[in-house]
Amino acid sequence: MGISSPDSVRAVLKERGCCVIMPTYDNAGTLSDVISSVLEYCDDLIVINDGCTDGTPEILKKFGQKIDVLTHPFNWGKGVALRNGLERAMERGFSHAISIDSDGQHSASDIAGFAKALQEMPGTLVVGARNLNADGMPGGNTFANKFSNFWFRLETGISLQDTQSGYRLYPLDSIDLSGKFTGGYEFELEILVYSAWKGVKVANIPVSVSYPPDRVSHFKPFRDFARISILNTILVAICFFWRWPASFFRKLTWTNVKSFIDRNIIHSPESNARIASSVMLGCFMGILPIWGYQMVCAFALAHLLKLNKVIVLVASNISLPPLIPFIIFGSYWLGCTVLGQPMIFSMDNFSLEVAGTVLLQYILGAVLLAALVSALSWLLTFTVLLACGRHNKHNKIG
Repeated sequence: MGISSPDSVRAVLKERGCCVIMPTYDNAGTLSDVISSVLEYCDDLIVINDGCTDGTPEILKKFGQKIDVLTHPFNWGKGVALRNGLERAMERGFSHAISIDSDGQHSASDIAGFAKALQEMPGTLVVGARNLNADGMPGGNTFANKFSNFWFRLETGISLQDTQSGYRLYPLDSIDLSGKFTGGYEFELEILVYSAWKGVKVANIPVSVSYPPDRVSHFKPFRDFARISILNTILVAICFFWRWPASFFRKLTWTNVKSFIDRNIIHSPESNARIASSVMLGCFMGILPIWGYQMVCAFALAHLLKLNKVIVLVASNISLPPLIPFIIFGSYWLGCTVLGQPMIFSMDNFSLEVAGTVLLQYILGAVLLAALVSALSWLLTFTVLLACGRHNKHNKIG
């Protein structure tokens, strides 16, 4: 079925059980036009009045029964507004929902693209990808989006062109809103990551973007960028402490181990010393106290030093959850020993000064432990390779 006219788009959305949700906060200057344009393509529009203090209530009353209005007594944040809108859509029996911002940056005509995606990619969480190089695109938005794209790929292994666009198609039967999601702009990244982790397909489709003169944006670059950064740190920590180790153990079969050894050691063109150096770097970064960023830094250093990235990343898993308590205790003990200071286990008279001392002891010990373990790992790997008959870079292990 061709989708081009508003009537054909409306028919597809009706057939597929899709509505549109629109969170709004103090966007009275653009709200009426955005609602009117959306209603040309969809009969089922849910607007969330997120504690607006301008003329929004009067504008919403003008549309009467044409729209479903949720009203928050206070401004609870875009994340809460989106979540409540999605929950209302679920309660009304919709299977999909398209989210659109009310500030005029999105074109309602692009709903046709989401309707087409609804037909061709059912069950997919579709994000409208903006042209980040377009004239008038705020530089801060461009940087924040590229930053978010990088972390999303690290956290999920999926590459998207735009992860921050609010113009989306949500498969309501597949997403989970029961978790403790964040309440601000970072909600859109969090639900995207958790959906990908759950196995929901995610994809981009191109959408247009414009910034009208009367557009009001409530995105606070410093505050919201900081919150998104904190969220990414938490998500990467979840990956580091749970998802990556779990994936590592699932793949730890004899067939995979044999294949890994065959590709990266037996038939590797690299010398024994460079293979041992790859193991050494991985072990060092795996113990270094930069939790959540160890594998990222290990990969970057392996690239700069031209070492085997696969071996480095595998070796960096030395800090798997079962070993973490021993690594932390060993680091703290070593730091105290080197500094000639006692280990502190009591919370009596604990202060910021004491906390600073403990942190210094731990960081120093962790760096020393990383250096010690990595040096031993180099020596052990090199010795084993020689003992197995791999005398030069062309030999196989006998």
